[in-house]
Amino acid sequence: MNYVMDALRKKEAEKKLPVIKMEIDYELLTLYDAMQAKDKTQQILSKEKLVQLHAELQKITQ
Repeated sequence: MNYVMDALRKKEAEKKLPVIKMEIDYELLTLYDAMQAKDKTQQILSKEKLVQLHAELQKITQ
């Protein structure tokens, strides 16, 4: 039974991984734009979102 559950979790993680990577790329672009515009509020929001995405990525890959 554990083998089946592990296989299902692995498949789910494989589906989520590309999506999370795309979200990270987008948020990095948003952060870069905010830095160029000197928009401190957006910089903070983007950094917080990147921390969340990083945690999610770590959870999936472990």
